[in-house]
Amino acid sequence: MNIYKNIKENIYKTWLLFFTVFILFLIFGWILSYIFQNRLILYIAIFLGILNNFLSYWYSDKIVIYLTGAKKIERKDYPEIYNIVENLCITAGIKTLPKIYILETPALNAFATGRNEKNAAIVLTSGILKVLNKSELEGVIAHELSHIINKDILVGTFSAIVVSIFAILADLALRGLIFFQQDERKKEINPIVFILFIFGVLITPIVAQLIHLAISRQREFLADSSGVLLTRYPEGLVSALLKISKNPYIETSPNFAHLFIENPIPQKSKTPWYIKIWLTHPPIEERIERLMKR
Repeated sequence: MNIYKNIKENIYKTWLLFFTVFILFLIFGWILSYIFQNRLILYIAIFLGILNNFLSYWYSDKIVIYLTGAKKIERKDYPEIYNIVENLCITAGIKTLPKIYILETPALNAFATGRNEKNAAIVLTSGILKVLNKSELEGVIAHELSHIINKDILVGTFSAIVVSIFAILADLALRGLIFFQQDERKKEINPIVFILFIFGVLITPIVAQLIHLAISRQREFLADSSGVLLTRYPEGLVSALLKISKNPYIETSPNFAHLFIENPIPQKSKTPWYIKIWLTHPPIEERIERLMKR
Protein backbone atom coordinates (compact mmCIF):
# COMPACT_ATOMS: atom_id res chain seq x y z
CA MET A 1 0.00 0.00 0.00
CA ASN A 2 1.42 3.39 -1.03
CA ILE A 3 0.02 5.95 1.46
CA TYR A 4 1.52 8.94 -0.37
CA LYS A 5 -0.03 7.83 -3.65
CA ASN A 6 -3.42 7.66 -1.93
CA ILE A 7 -2.94 11.19 -0.56
CA LYS A 8 -2.26 12.58 -4.04
CA GLU A 9 -5.24 10.69 -5.45
CA ASN A 10 -7.50 12.11 -2.75
CA ILE A 11 -6.38 15.67 -3.52
CA TYR A 12 -7.10 15.08 -7.21
CA LYS A 13 -10.50 13.57 -6.40
CA THR A 14 -11.36 16.58 -4.22
CA TRP A 15 -10.91 19.09 -7.04
CA LEU A 16 -12.58 16.75 -9.53
CA LEU A 17 -15.53 16.45 -7.17
CA PHE A 18 -15.78 20.23 -6.80
CA PHE A 19 -15.79 20.68 -10.58
CA THR A 20 -18.26 17.84 -11.21
CA VAL A 21 -20.72 19.12 -8.63
CA PHE A 22 -20.59 22.62 -10.10
CA ILE A 23 -21.34 21.23 -13.59
CA LEU A 24 -24.23 19.16 -12.17
CA PHE A 25 -25.66 22.30 -10.57
CA LEU A 26 -25.53 24.03 -13.97
CA ILE A 27 -27.21 21.12 -15.78
CA PHE A 28 -29.85 20.76 -13.10
CA GLY A 29 -30.47 24.51 -13.16
CA TRP A 30 -30.75 24.62 -16.95
CA ILE A 31 -33.32 21.80 -16.99
CA LEU A 32 -35.36 23.50 -14.27
CA SER A 33 -35.22 26.86 -16.06
CA TYR A 34 -36.36 25.17 -19.28
CA ILE A 35 -39.18 23.25 -17.60
CA PHE A 36 -40.54 26.26 -15.74
CA GLN A 37 -39.62 28.79 -18.45
CA ASN A 38 -37.70 30.96 -15.99
CA ARG A 39 -34.06 31.85 -16.65
CA LEU A 40 -33.72 33.11 -13.08
CA ILE A 41 -33.62 29.47 -11.93
CA LEU A 42 -30.44 28.91 -13.96
CA TYR A 43 -28.80 31.95 -12.37
CA ILE A 44 -29.80 30.70 -8.93
CA ALA A 45 -28.28 27.27 -9.72
CA ILE A 46 -24.99 28.93 -10.79
CA PHE A 47 -24.97 30.96 -7.59
CA LEU A 48 -25.71 27.87 -5.46
CA GLY A 49 -22.95 25.92 -7.21
CA ILE A 50 -20.36 28.60 -6.45
CA LEU A 51 -21.69 29.14 -2.92
CA ASN A 52 -21.68 25.39 -2.18
CA ASN A 53 -18.05 24.98 -3.22
CA PHE A 54 -17.00 28.07 -1.26
CA LEU A 55 -18.82 27.10 1.95
CA SER A 56 -17.79 23.44 1.69
CA TYR A 57 -14.11 24.32 1.36
CA TRP A 58 -13.84 27.11 3.93
CA TYR A 59 -16.55 26.28 6.48
CA SER A 60 -17.35 22.55 6.18
CA ASP A 61 -15.71 21.72 9.52
CA LYS A 62 -17.58 24.48 11.36
CA ILE A 63 -20.88 23.40 9.79
CA VAL A 64 -20.44 19.78 10.89
CA ILE A 65 -19.27 20.72 14.40
CA TYR A 66 -22.26 23.03 14.83
CA LEU A 67 -24.79 20.48 13.58
CA THR A 68 -23.46 17.71 15.84
CA GLY A 69 -23.39 19.95 18.92
CA ALA A 70 -19.82 19.07 19.94
CA LYS A 71 -18.04 21.36 22.43
CA LYS A 72 -14.38 22.39 22.28
CA ILE A 73 -12.19 21.29 25.20
CA GLU A 74 -8.98 22.69 26.70
CA ARG A 75 -5.77 20.94 27.73
CA LYS A 76 -6.37 21.61 31.43
CA ASP A 77 -9.67 19.71 31.26
CA TYR A 78 -8.39 16.64 29.37
CA PRO A 79 -4.56 16.59 29.62
CA GLU A 80 -4.28 12.87 28.78
CA ILE A 81 -6.24 13.27 25.54
CA TYR A 82 -4.14 16.27 24.53
CA ASN A 83 -0.94 14.31 25.24
CA ILE A 84 -2.10 11.40 23.06
CA VAL A 85 -3.04 13.71 20.19
CA GLU A 86 0.19 15.68 20.54
CA ASN A 87 2.41 12.58 20.55
CA LEU A 88 0.67 11.09 17.52
CA CYS A 89 0.89 14.40 15.66
CA ILE A 90 4.64 14.44 16.26
CA THR A 91 4.88 10.88 14.92
CA ALA A 92 2.76 11.78 11.89
CA GLY A 93 4.63 15.02 11.20
CA ILE A 94 1.55 17.19 11.76
CA LYS A 95 2.82 20.59 12.92
CA THR A 96 -0.53 22.12 13.90
CA LEU A 97 -2.44 20.39 16.69
CA PRO A 98 -6.05 19.73 15.62
CA LYS A 99 -8.82 21.28 17.69
CA ILE A 100 -10.36 18.72 20.02
CA TYR A 101 -14.08 18.52 20.73
CA ILE A 102 -16.24 16.37 23.00
CA LEU A 103 -19.71 15.21 22.02
CA GLU A 104 -21.75 14.48 25.14
CA THR A 105 -23.29 11.05 24.59
CA PRO A 106 -22.83 7.57 26.08
CA ALA A 107 -22.31 6.23 22.56
CA LEU A 108 -18.81 5.13 21.53
CA ASN A 109 -17.76 7.03 18.43
CA ALA A 110 -15.43 9.67 16.97
CA PHE A 111 -14.81 11.59 13.77
CA ALA A 112 -12.47 14.12 12.16
CA THR A 113 -13.34 17.08 9.96
CA GLY A 114 -11.68 20.10 8.35
CA ARG A 115 -10.12 21.03 5.01
CA ASN A 116 -6.42 20.42 5.82
CA GLU A 117 -3.89 19.78 8.59
CA LYS A 118 -3.90 23.44 9.68
CA ASN A 119 -7.69 23.60 9.90
CA ALA A 120 -8.71 20.24 11.33
CA ALA A 121 -10.73 19.02 14.29
CA ILE A 122 -11.17 15.71 16.08
CA VAL A 123 -14.44 14.95 17.86
CA LEU A 124 -14.61 12.24 20.55
CA THR A 125 -17.76 11.18 22.38
CA SER A 126 -17.78 11.33 26.17
CA GLY A 127 -18.72 7.64 26.12
CA ILE A 128 -15.57 6.63 24.26
CA LEU A 129 -13.41 8.43 26.83
CA LYS A 130 -15.01 6.47 29.67
CA VAL A 131 -14.89 3.01 28.11
CA LEU A 132 -11.64 2.77 26.10
CA ASN A 133 -8.21 2.35 27.65
CA LYS A 134 -5.15 4.35 26.56
CA SER A 135 -3.96 2.02 23.77
CA GLU A 136 -7.49 1.82 22.37
CA LEU A 137 -7.86 5.60 22.46
CA GLU A 138 -4.53 5.91 20.68
CA GLY A 139 -5.82 3.58 17.97
CA VAL A 140 -9.01 5.63 17.51
CA ILE A 141 -7.22 9.00 17.51
CA ALA A 142 -4.57 7.67 15.11
CA HIS A 143 -7.39 6.56 12.81
CA GLU A 144 -8.90 10.06 12.86
CA LEU A 145 -5.51 11.73 12.39
CA SER A 146 -5.02 9.47 9.38
CA HIS A 147 -8.14 10.96 7.81
CA ILE A 148 -6.42 14.33 8.16
CA ILE A 149 -3.06 13.07 6.82
CA ASN A 150 -4.70 11.31 3.87
CA LYS A 151 -6.47 14.54 2.85
CA ASP A 152 -9.85 12.82 2.76
CA ILE A 153 -11.75 14.60 5.54
CA LEU A 154 -12.57 17.45 3.16
CA VAL A 155 -13.87 14.97 0.57
CA GLY A 156 -16.06 13.29 3.17
CA THR A 157 -17.49 16.52 4.58
CA PHE A 158 -18.00 17.98 1.10
CA SER A 159 -19.80 14.89 -0.19
CA ALA A 160 -22.12 14.92 2.82
CA ILE A 161 -23.12 18.53 2.13
CA VAL A 162 -23.52 17.79 -1.60
CA VAL A 163 -25.87 14.87 -0.98
CA SER A 164 -27.99 17.05 1.29
CA ILE A 165 -28.19 19.87 -1.28
CA PHE A 166 -29.10 17.55 -4.15
CA ALA A 167 -31.83 15.96 -2.04
CA ILE A 168 -33.24 19.42 -1.24
CA LEU A 169 -33.08 20.51 -4.90
CA ALA A 170 -34.82 17.34 -6.07
CA ASP A 171 -37.57 17.82 -3.51
CA LEU A 172 -38.06 21.47 -4.50
CA ALA A 173 -38.14 20.53 -8.19
CA LEU A 174 -40.86 17.94 -7.66
CA ARG A 175 -42.89 20.34 -5.54
CA GLY A 176 -42.55 23.01 -8.19
CA LEU A 177 -43.69 20.59 -10.88
CA ILE A 178 -46.86 19.83 -8.92
CA PHE A 179 -47.83 23.51 -8.95
CA PHE A 180 -46.93 23.96 -12.61
CA GLN A 181 -50.02 24.29 -14.82
CA GLN A 182 -50.87 21.12 -16.76
CA ASP A 183 -51.85 22.97 -19.98
CA GLU A 184 -48.63 25.05 -19.89
CA ARG A 185 -46.62 21.88 -19.48
CA LYS A 186 -48.14 20.37 -22.65
CA LYS A 187 -47.48 23.50 -24.70
CA GLU A 188 -44.01 24.43 -23.65
CA ILE A 189 -42.12 21.30 -22.48
CA ASN A 190 -40.26 19.04 -24.86
CA PRO A 191 -41.26 15.44 -23.91
CA ILE A 192 -37.65 14.26 -24.01
CA VAL A 193 -36.51 17.07 -21.73
CA PHE A 194 -39.42 16.36 -19.41
CA ILE A 195 -38.48 12.65 -19.19
CA LEU A 196 -34.84 13.58 -18.52
CA PHE A 197 -36.03 15.98 -15.84
CA ILE A 198 -38.08 13.32 -14.03
CA PHE A 199 -35.30 10.75 -14.41
CA GLY A 200 -32.69 13.21 -13.12
CA VAL A 201 -34.78 14.31 -10.14
CA LEU A 202 -35.40 10.71 -9.07
CA ILE A 203 -32.04 9.13 -9.88
CA THR A 204 -29.46 11.88 -9.21
CA PRO A 205 -29.85 11.90 -5.39
CA ILE A 206 -29.63 8.08 -5.33
CA VAL A 207 -26.49 7.97 -7.48
CA ALA A 208 -24.91 10.77 -5.42
CA GLN A 209 -25.65 8.84 -2.24
CA LEU A 210 -24.17 5.57 -3.58
CA ILE A 211 -20.95 7.30 -4.70
CA HIS A 212 -20.76 9.10 -1.38
CA LEU A 213 -21.09 5.79 0.52
CA ALA A 214 -18.57 3.94 -1.65
CA ILE A 215 -15.97 6.67 -1.06
CA SER A 216 -16.68 6.51 2.66
CA ARG A 217 -16.07 2.75 2.93
CA GLN A 218 -12.71 2.94 1.15
CA ARG A 219 -11.66 5.87 3.33
CA GLU A 220 -12.25 3.80 6.47
CA PHE A 221 -10.04 0.93 5.26
CA LEU A 222 -7.27 3.40 4.39
CA ALA A 223 -7.56 5.25 7.73
CA ASP A 224 -7.42 1.95 9.65
CA SER A 225 -4.20 0.97 7.88
CA SER A 226 -2.66 4.43 8.20
CA GLY A 227 -3.59 4.62 11.88
CA VAL A 228 -1.82 1.36 12.59
CA LEU A 229 1.29 2.72 10.86
CA LEU A 230 1.28 5.53 13.45
CA THR A 231 0.77 3.43 16.58
CA ARG A 232 2.57 0.25 15.43
CA TYR A 233 -0.01 -1.58 17.52
CA PRO A 234 -2.97 -2.95 15.51
CA GLU A 235 -4.36 -4.73 18.58
CA GLY A 236 -5.27 -1.36 20.10
CA LEU A 237 -7.48 -0.31 17.19
CA VAL A 238 -8.91 -3.82 16.83
CA SER A 239 -9.94 -3.86 20.50
CA ALA A 240 -11.38 -0.35 20.18
CA LEU A 241 -13.44 -1.30 17.12
CA LEU A 242 -14.87 -4.32 18.93
CA LYS A 243 -15.99 -2.14 21.85
CA ILE A 244 -17.27 0.65 19.61
CA SER A 245 -19.34 -1.77 17.53
CA LYS A 246 -21.48 -2.58 20.59
CA ASN A 247 -22.78 0.98 20.98
CA PRO A 248 -21.84 3.50 18.26
CA TYR A 249 -25.35 4.93 17.87
CA ILE A 250 -25.89 8.69 17.92
CA GLU A 251 -28.85 10.82 16.91
CA THR A 252 -27.39 12.55 13.86
CA SER A 253 -28.21 13.22 10.23
CA PRO A 254 -27.64 10.18 7.97
CA ASN A 255 -25.77 12.52 5.61
CA PHE A 256 -23.01 12.93 8.22
CA ALA A 257 -22.92 9.28 9.35
CA HIS A 258 -19.91 8.47 7.15
CA LEU A 259 -17.70 10.90 9.09
CA PHE A 260 -17.74 8.74 12.22
CA ILE A 261 -15.31 5.89 12.88
CA GLU A 262 -18.31 3.53 12.92
CA ASN A 263 -21.80 4.03 11.52
CA PRO A 264 -23.86 5.91 14.17
CA ILE A 265 -27.17 4.93 12.50
CA PRO A 266 -28.63 1.57 13.66
CA GLN A 267 -28.63 -1.17 10.99
CA LYS A 268 -30.93 -4.20 10.95
CA SER A 269 -28.54 -6.34 8.94
CA LYS A 270 -25.07 -6.09 7.46
CA THR A 271 -24.70 -9.30 5.49
CA PRO A 272 -26.52 -9.20 2.10
CA TRP A 273 -24.75 -7.33 -0.72
CA TYR A 274 -27.84 -5.23 -1.47
CA ILE A 275 -27.68 -3.93 2.10
CA LYS A 276 -23.90 -3.61 2.16
CA ILE A 277 -23.87 -1.10 -0.75
CA TRP A 278 -25.98 1.26 1.40
CA LEU A 279 -23.67 1.10 4.40
CA THR A 280 -21.51 4.10 5.30
CA HIS A 281 -18.80 1.83 6.72
CA PRO A 282 -17.40 -1.61 5.87
CA PRO A 283 -18.44 -4.29 8.40
CA ILE A 284 -16.33 -4.31 11.57
CA GLU A 285 -15.32 -7.93 10.98
CA GLU A 286 -13.85 -7.03 7.57
CA ARG A 287 -11.92 -4.10 9.03
CA ILE A 288 -10.52 -6.28 11.82
CA GLU A 289 -9.61 -9.04 9.39
CA ARG A 290 -7.60 -6.61 7.26
CA LEU A 291 -5.83 -5.14 10.28
CA MET A 292 -4.81 -8.54 11.63
CA LYS A 293 -3.36 -9.53 8.23
CA ARG A 294 -0.86 -6.65 8.34
